[in-house]
Amino acid sequence: MDFDQLTLTQAVADLRAGKITSTALTTEALARATANADLNAFVTLDEAGALKAAAAFDANDNKDKPLGGVPIVIKDNIEVAGLPCSAGTPALKHYVPRGDAPVVAKLRAAGAVIIGKTSMHELAFGISGYNTAFKTGAEFGVRNAYDRALIAGGSSSGTGTAIGARIVAGGLGTDTGGSVRVPAALNGCASLRPTIGRYPQDGIAPLSHTRDTAGPMAATIADVALLDRVITGGDTIAPADLNQVRIGIVKATLTNLDADTDAAFQAAVSKMKAQGVTVIEIEMPLLAELNGQVSFPVVLYEAYDDMVAYLRHTGTGLSIVALAAEISSADVKGTYDGLVIPRKLPAPDGTLVDAKPIYDAAINTARPALQALYSRTFADNRLDAIAFPTTLRVAIASNPDSSSLENFALFIQNTDPGSNAGIPGIQIPIALGTRSKLPIGLELDGPAGSDRRLLAIGMALDAVFGRLPPPRHS
Repeated sequence: MDFDQLTLTQAVADLRAGKITSTALTTEALARATANADLNAFVTLDEAGALKAAAAFDANDNKDKPLGGVPIVIKDNIEVAGLPCSAGTPALKHYVPRGDAPVVAKLRAAGAVIIGKTSMHELAFGISGYNTAFKTGAEFGVRNAYDRALIAGGSSSGTGTAIGARIVAGGLGTDTGGSVRVPAALNGCASLRPTIGRYPQDGIAPLSHTRDTAGPMAATIADVALLDRVITGGDTIAPADLNQVRIGIVKATLTNLDADTDAAFQAAVSKMKAQGVTVIEIEMPLLAELNGQVSFPVVLYEAYDDMVAYLRHTGTGLSIVALAAEISSADVKGTYDGLVIPRKLPAPDGTLVDAKPIYDAAINTARPALQALYSRTFADNRLDAIAFPTTLRVAIASNPDSSSLENFALFIQNTDPGSNAGIPGIQIPIALGTRSKLPIGLELDGPAGSDRRLLAIGMALDAVFGRLPPPRHS
């Protein structure tokens, strides 16, 4: 079996057919995780628990569970019974939940074998994955599957790099402004940010109840669709007929691209057109302006109350002030101490002011206007989706500077607006850059509730773009 090309879908089929055992698959995944310790992909590797679950599957006559015997990983802000749930921050490193988050419970009930908890940008507050709280390699920061010197993206960094490095073929992340899509793009894997509210949010360390969602990440869109179906129910999704698909492109999403990303995106659009997809240029006036009025005001204001409620749920007795006092990563520490704890936001002139009025305007005026803009755009142009490069650049150097506000804004430029509107988005790997040899991704955002339609289109595009070659290290 070629583990470098293994998908969740293939693994399920091979396990059912008796071509491989769950113990063999799980042993290989654990061995790859250990051999790639320098990626800093894991906070916790549960060798004993995973092998026990695999052996139980192999001993059971009932082999028809949708994820039966397949090894997966879970981001370390999503609760897994019996394993620490640190949310990437020192104050929570000894918190061990007694139960699974509902999204995890669904995967476990479907037979998935959880091999460990993946590292992340501290408290999910960033896109680089450069976290100074945890490491298994020599350097800090979750490392890119294709180049150890570069970022994995964030905040679902470890899940992205574990899939990209071919340690596992799937797992869970969470997404507030790009956190399953950015690391998937930079590590050459697929992901879904579901419509807000599609997945239960219980048992997940929060940033913002308005914007947060768990999201599946996997080798292919077909695998992402499998994970989504396990979590939400519903029938198997068939690939869409690309001749019946209409996609819009907004020129503003094509600014600031590096040469590799620009070339790969244009080539991908040409391939889609050649397969019968109708692609049109569209305008979304005020998109950036409305998004700016929603983005930071919502997350920075809600982060306080939502974390206070979560800490109460953990039973640790931790206060938000005590949590903040132990934050390790400089960028996250600055955000918490300067904005979240004092409940302040920057005014247009740069002074810090009370966050509540700005938040109220964001929730009551700007966000509904942003949602209406998307709704109108999809309806008026009869679009199935809007396409854009998921990230503007390939992965950059992994160091404290990678977490700068400038890089943060750069890497969420395209992923953030859809997050704030609460609409679904899928990330599809399309190429390795001509010069960089690094993964590049394309995102499709669809109308609220169109998750299954988006996945069907993505499955058809899987066949058009093909799987990226594995990294040389794996």
